[in-house]
Formats: sequence, C-alpha cells, structure tokens
Amino acid sequence: MGTLDGRVAIITGSGRGIGREHALLFAQEGAKVVVNDLGGAIDGSGDDRTPAQQVVDEIKAMGGDAVANADNVADWEGGQRLINAAIEAFGDLHVLVNNAGILRDRVLVNMTEEEWDSVIHVHLKGHFVPTRWAAAYWREQTKAGKQVKASVISTASTSGLLGNTGQTNYGAAKAGIAAFSVISDMELFDRYGVRCNAIAPAARTRMTESTPGLGDIVKAPEDPGKFDIWDPANVSPLVAYLATEGCPAHGKVFFVQGGQVRIFQGWTMTETIDKADRWTVAELETEMKKLVG
Repeated sequence: MGTLDGRVAIITGSGRGIGREHALLFAQEGAKVVVNDLGGAIDGSGDDRTPAQQVVDEIKAMGGDAVANADNVADWEGGQRLINAAIEAFGDLHVLVNNAGILRDRVLVNMTEEEWDSVIHVHLKGHFVPTRWAAAYWREQTKAGKQVKASVISTASTSGLLGNTGQTNYGAAKAGIAAFSVISDMELFDRYGVRCNAIAPAARTRMTESTPGLGDIVKAPEDPGKFDIWDPANVSPLVAYLATEGCPAHGKVFFVQGGQVRIFQGWTMTETIDKADRWTVAELETEMKKLVG
C-alpha cells in the first residue's frame, strides 16, 4: 500500500528535474499522475513533448499509471484543459503540484521588459491558472455534497524569500507564489477542503546549475558513498507528504534541502517606534536609528 493510493495528481513541469522526481515518487506511492511539461529550454523557448512522455513511460514500466500533457500552464484555456485531462483520464483530481518555471537571469539595470514579463508570466500566472481551474472543480464537488480532501503544493524559492542578486524577476515571482499559496489557503481550506502549501527547494536542476553563484556549489559529491544534499529526489518526499489525504499542514511555506525541512515564518514585524502622534522628519532622523541602525 502506498501513501498516495487512490490519489490523482497533476504535476506541472515534470518532464525533467525536481518535477520528474515528484512524478516518479508519486507513482511509486500509488498515485495516478498527469505529467505536464512543454519540454522547453531553461529560458522557456522551444517545445518538445518527449520529456513528459519519457516520464510516463518510466512510470508505466514500474507498474504505475500516468498520462502526458503538454498544455501551457500560463494559458487560460490550456490550464482548463490540463485539469480536464486528469478528470477525463482518471475520473477525479486530488492533488495539484505547481512546479513549472523558467529563468531569464539578468541584473536589474540590464533586464529587458521581455525578460521580466516572461518570467512573471510563466511562474505567477502559471501557478494561478491551474490552481484557479482546480479550485473551481473542487468547489463544484463541494456544492454537490462531496467531501473534498485536496492539496495544492506550489513552488517558491529562497531567491524570492531571502533574495538573490541577478534575479529580480524570478525572485519577485517566487515571493509572489509564496503569498499566492498562503492567501489561496485562506480562501479554499475552510470553504472547500483544499489545503495549499508551498515549498522553497534547494536542489540540483537546470535552473540552479545556471544560477549566479550556484553552479559550482550544487555539483554532486565526488565520493559516491556520500549523501548528495543537492539531489532533486530529496525534495519529493515532502511534496508527497503534503499531497497525502490526511496531511494536516496548510497555509505553510517550507524550505527543503537534502534531509532538512524548515518552515518559513514569513514577513514579521519586530522593533517599533511609536510617538502616538504624527512624526516630523527631524524626529524620525533621530528615532529611526533604533530601527535601522
């Protein structure tokens, strides 16, 4: 018996990297999987359906059940087709893992409008669209009297939550995804039984290998007997846990790397100055030193 027996899951961007590891583990744990991937390059260009089908073939070879899907997750109609693909193939939907993304790294003063727009589009809209259509499906199930125990797991990043030079577009999108996940949970959990969480993974992927300052760090250890903390497969057990029917976590953002799982506390107000009246600029010049040094 697997921990995901009977669960139907969509995993976007699962033709390669972390998404592929998610799909394989989900199938091993008994889930039926929709493997969604456009098969594009790391910058989002191109269209190769082969990676998604290869993952489906791997899943079927191990005795699992999966179908490939190549809809664009940031396209309104494409997102609806993606949700429908799971329902048509497997009769239901229980889990949505938002994982698809691209990189267009550039320092702010050199970044083009297209580099900004494309990254925000794929990441932020690419999380919103499938989640919106999945939420509509689960809402209708709830209205029909069915008890829904669904899960959405979205993919944020430390680039957004902690910051990283050269990634204002990617970091802004990933910080937005964390906020999107928390607010989605506020709207969907109590009303429709949909738990929304996000992860900020640290792993070796095409993206991290090309991220400024990370390329050399994420390499596999030379000693094959040493635990590889950057192996993308390390991330998937947490995602599978968050996808289980009985998982209690909701509205959370987790960091995961190697064998380590941590929880992000989010934006938190700390030190305070309070005059109980309107400040003057001169007063703030003195008093703000208590806050900013």
